[in-house]
Amino acid sequence: MAKAMYKLDKETETVFTHLQKHQDIKAGLQFLEADQAQTLQEQIELAEISAPPFEETKRALAYKNKLEQLGLEEVKQDSEGNVYGVLKGNRPGPKLFVSAHIDSVFSSDTDVTVTEKDGLYYGPGITDDARGLAALLSIVRAFNHTGIKPEADIIFGGTVGEEGPGDLRGVKAFFSENKDVEGFISIDSVSPSAIIYKGTGSYRYEITYSGPGGHSFGAFGTPSAVHAAGRAIAMIADLETSTDPKTSFNVGVVEGGTIPTAIAEQSKLYLDIRSNGKKELDEIDSRVRVIFQQAAEQENKRWGYVGQKGIQVELNKLGNRPVGTQLDEAAIVQTAWAATEQLGLVPTLEQAVSTDANYPISIGIPAITLGAGGDAGGAHSLDEWFDPTDAHLGPQRVFLTILGLSGVARTTLPLLSSK
Repeated sequence: MAKAMYKLDKETETVFTHLQKHQDIKAGLQFLEADQAQTLQEQIELAEISAPPFEETKRALAYKNKLEQLGLEEVKQDSEGNVYGVLKGNRPGPKLFVSAHIDSVFSSDTDVTVTEKDGLYYGPGITDDARGLAALLSIVRAFNHTGIKPEADIIFGGTVGEEGPGDLRGVKAFFSENKDVEGFISIDSVSPSAIIYKGTGSYRYEITYSGPGGHSFGAFGTPSAVHAAGRAIAMIADLETSTDPKTSFNVGVVEGGTIPTAIAEQSKLYLDIRSNGKKELDEIDSRVRVIFQQAAEQENKRWGYVGQKGIQVELNKLGNRPVGTQLDEAAIVQTAWAATEQLGLVPTLEQAVSTDANYPISIGIPAITLGAGGDAGGAHSLDEWFDPTDAHLGPQRVFLTILGLSGVARTTLPLLSSK
């Protein structure tokens, strides 16, 4: 949603007045526009390297090689699989981490070949997040081309495990190992004007009901694992949730039983709960945990198995994406807003979604997600597409935001605060 009356503070206005006049920064913006052919080429190249969650190694190593070729210092791959290197600043100051995610949602046997038709590029993962990875490389080239030196260190890289089952494992590991990093930009999606600064939290569960089973007629009266799961689903479906902050639930997969003539010995269901508020997420989490136990108890009671070994339930938490909240007026948000306006675009503060930025925000580190430019559709589908029209605006906006946050040597101080 757009903020109609968003007032920048004086410090941010002053910094961006200086940046607007800086000749090297103007040259950097021009370079980023001229560099889009190479950026698109690298985007295609990276998209065609399969990178499912937990199988990102091949793409990660290719990306590490590109970071090394660009001359970043201390390029490494950490124990979780993230790859990153450092652009040294003029002096000690608040370190900024800028990344895109290496993984995609597609399995290793998916054909990830990219094709072009009528100026659009089609391929699984062509945008999410191959575009972000390529945009980041273009931004590093802009620093190299202009010779601009930031006031404080900037870490550029790629994270693993952003998608689905990855559960943000890469960004969680990075911030666990790099306690001195004080700001974060995730390059994801495409919009050059949207500012994502809040994160939707989610928990995911695998719930397993198990019991003695038996013949559907001969053992009739034995509690059923499938019936217990059905009781749980019915109770979950009747839950009332908050609309502000938005809170949701979904049983997305149900498995169990063997044949109609057998009382099911086992049944599994998979649940996703989400909220834009931590309190609301924890409340619905508590409620569904009680429901799962109640469903087993009700199924056992129905058949007189109280005190006997009937249906048992086991909960396995598969995912934990924390809620991320920060003020509209936070310095990192103001910086992105000013950078967007400097390009003549109309900034918008977006509703919460789930990105790598969730985790740093949840532990008190300023973080935002910014688009990599262009237009796109069909995300997470085999028909995913990318339109490179005016795609340079994405890297340009991220470039300006970085300069605002990290400062420009002998010109501006960082808008990002030290701890």
